Amino acid sequence: MGNDLDIHDTTTDIDTDVVVVGARCAGAATAMLLARQGIDVVVVDRATELGDTMSTHLIARGGVVELARWGLLDELSAAGTPALTSVTFHVDGAAHRRDITRLAGVDHLIAPRRRVLDNVLLAAAWEAGAHVLLGTSVQDVIRDGTGRVTGVTSSLSEGGAPTTIRAKLVVGADGIRSRIARAVDAADIEAFVPDTGALFSYFDGIAWDGVELFASEGMFAGIFPTNDNAACVWVMSTADVIDAIRAEHGSAPLDFERVTRALAPELADRIEGARRVERVRVASRLPSFVRQAAGPGWALVGDAGYFRDPITGHGITDAFRDAELLAGAVGAWLSGRQPERASLNSYVAAREAALRPIFEVTNAMAAWPDVTQFVRLQKQFTRLSDVEAEELASAPLIAGRADVAAA
Repeated sequence: MGNDLDIHDTTTDIDTDVVVVGARCAGAATAMLLARQGIDVVVVDRATELGDTMSTHLIARGGVVELARWGLLDELSAAGTPALTSVTFHVDGAAHRRDITRLAGVDHLIAPRRRVLDNVLLAAAWEAGAHVLLGTSVQDVIRDGTGRVTGVTSSLSEGGAPTTIRAKLVVGADGIRSRIARAVDAADIEAFVPDTGALFSYFDGIAWDGVELFASEGMFAGIFPTNDNAACVWVMSTADVIDAIRAEHGSAPLDFERVTRALAPELADRIEGARRVERVRVASRLPSFVRQAAGPGWALVGDAGYFRDPITGHGITDAFRDAELLAGAVGAWLSGRQPERASLNSYVAAREAALRPIFEVTNAMAAWPDVTQFVRLQKQFTRLSDVEAEELASAPLIAGRADVAAA
């Protein structure tokens, strides 16, 4: 795919309808859905290629629904992404298995590596007509005399003459430390730092049986199979516990197996005999926030606009849902069916209504209640995810080029 995409190597200024800053799952999905409506889109990313990134990449049912609606689920399967057809919850020494039955048109979950998922989405955006500029860094937004955002300044990531990309709308899809969010002074509607941390790695050598979750007082852990016949194995606890583990190891490699044996012995039993195939990654005290989602000439999507603790692993589904909400609103505006302000306000309101239930459950889980309440909240999260999936499945598909022209 990479050789077929446009690489920004000129100093020619660009005029477009929408520039999307960030080409991973939120930005690529937004660009794809806009381009499918016949909207002129430029998507830029400072990376020269999309490899793996730190991510809770088990996709909830709603995200799988979106991939199926967009016609991309089979492509991910062809790339070696296994279908996950069961969830087994281990608590108090008992295992509770639930088969994933058909709902909202899908009967399984998936957990593609981000190097697989993001490239499939970006290729779909390009195939729909989006202009993809990799290896391109955005320095700042540009504004007109009224203060409205009218584009961005950019250059090759490894040095090069600055280029102006003028656009009717700038979309920030550039993650939790979004440069676009800072440039437009997007206000935090709410923000705090949960008391959580996590460590994870990848293993092979065991016949993984769907998704497995393990809960005890102050601990949540799990396994989910992914590409390359491997599985992601992760452990979460309070931030102090994870920080202490990191401090104990210092600069030495973290002994994942020993730490897992101490924190999650049932999980340690489950992975005994497996082979760790990647380094251990650690994160703690990741911020939770809801930011202002749009303003004159700009909008935020994905983690740039909203990030909740990874304990529920809902970020990719959030990104897909909000990409569709934003693309629909922008399509209504640029096709003349609705004024700009009304369209962006509709996106703001729809995003807020959609994110709120799972955001609140996530925050409650990240507060580490006793294990009985934690399990109740996990069940509530599953129910909310299924409701969300049915709502997404019943939403009208984004209009194609012919539908937009006839509107």
